[in-house]
Amino acid sequence: MARRALISVSNKEGLVEFARALVELEFELLSTGGTAKALREANLPVTDVASVTEFPEILDGRVKTLHPKIHGGLLAKVEEPDHLDTLRTHDISPIELVCVNLYPFQATIARPDCTVAEAIENIDIGGPAMLRSAAKNHEYVTVVCEPQDYNLVVEELKNGGVRSEVRRQLAAKVFRHTAAYDALVADYLTDLAGEEFPERLTLTYELEQSLRYGENPQQRAAFYRSPLALDHSLARAQQLQGKELSYNNINDAAAALELVAEFSEPAAVAVKHMNPCGVGIGSTIEEAFSRSFASDPVSIFGGIVALNRPVDTATAKMLHQIFLEIVIAPSFSAGALEILADKKNLRLLTLPIAERGQGELRYVSVPDGLLVQTMDDSPLDEESLRVVTKRAPSEEELRALKFGWKVCKHVKSNAIVVSDAEMTLGIGAGQMNRVGAADIALRQAKAKAQGAVLASDAFFPMDDTVELAAKAGITAIIQPGGSIRDQDSITKADHYGIAMVFTGVRHFKH
Repeated sequence: MARRALISVSNKEGLVEFARALVELEFELLSTGGTAKALREANLPVTDVASVTEFPEILDGRVKTLHPKIHGGLLAKVEEPDHLDTLRTHDISPIELVCVNLYPFQATIARPDCTVAEAIENIDIGGPAMLRSAAKNHEYVTVVCEPQDYNLVVEELKNGGVRSEVRRQLAAKVFRHTAAYDALVADYLTDLAGEEFPERLTLTYELEQSLRYGENPQQRAAFYRSPLALDHSLARAQQLQGKELSYNNINDAAAALELVAEFSEPAAVAVKHMNPCGVGIGSTIEEAFSRSFASDPVSIFGGIVALNRPVDTATAKMLHQIFLEIVIAPSFSAGALEILADKKNLRLLTLPIAERGQGELRYVSVPDGLLVQTMDDSPLDEESLRVVTKRAPSEEELRALKFGWKVCKHVKSNAIVVSDAEMTLGIGAGQMNRVGAADIALRQAKAKAQGAVLASDAFFPMDDTVELAAKAGITAIIQPGGSIRDQDSITKADHYGIAMVFTGVRHFKH
């Protein structure tokens, strides 16, 4: 009985070379449609699946391989007499090797002009069925779903046969492959159906890189990316120079990108331990970075900088003077790259800086569970701002309040940001009480707090933060409001002539 290999692939990469090697190893090739055509054009002998099933392809190719003569050949335990008797009775030949990859559903739905009809037609049915049948029966069948495994299989066959441990590895890969495929289809249809939080959630990610370690050297780690990652996501960034990214680098870089995307004007953000330590805007990116650095020239050491404009020579000269882990920007001029080239360990990343789409989901794992929520992406609604004090903020104070509010949204709670209209002056992050966060921010601002504004990510539970702010010279405050003791803070602000604005929106960040 001839050894049979069934090949049906949408991705023709390496197909002819692999099939030729199988023919040289005395395999009979079974195939369908475009794959059979490609093999014949390469002058390789091929048997159409339809001639084996004695049933034509029907329904525009939707039904080709869903037949007992195919799946019987894939699922038979060829060492069991009962199974062999069944094969003989129904004139079914075993299939020793299956090479299948699936319709390009992912590439199809990634196209901006993809229609629902096109997406549906690219949901593969026969391919996953064959892969799963072969993978289930991997004790007897070798299954290949990706071109990068062709050489491995050929070498195994040449050395006497594919070893059981290799067949099992390939089978495990198949089930990961089909699970990921099904997850993309499920996600697409769930989105079409308008279901935000379905009864089951299946996510799929692809390995981007293994990492040297996690948050600490004793922790193992890897970075996975969504197969549909957008061009402006960190997973798509191009690294121009520097060491491999670490676990902490990736976390910090993601935080920096989210904040710098808040600004349409030239902006620079410095991040340490997932909190901004300096944020500046200006008429040029050089001016914006200068302000970001001046915000906290100590904490920026060893930090990550994200800029929303190309890095020019003047900005690169400033960056060169500081020890940084990463600089992220849309691009770097040739002169900037030359200046930064001698800092071999400095990682330079390029990607478009763009706002995240509204409605995107954020996932946070907990032991044996996953928290899912929409992004905190609502912009400040100026019409809903409510002045609650006797004095309203001046136009310059209002500009500063809006700037501080943008930054505050990206600071770990409890969060307080002291700023003017163009740069942060002090940031208090991740404190267990709000007045403690305010104390840190105001002490960092020092004399610059005189005439500055203060932003708080959540309401004041009592008036002590306002008292502290007044003593430091703060003239205006922005906060959500909503405390049962709001009036205490309002009264305290009126006592010191501080303008206070309520947003009605809280920005906790954990």
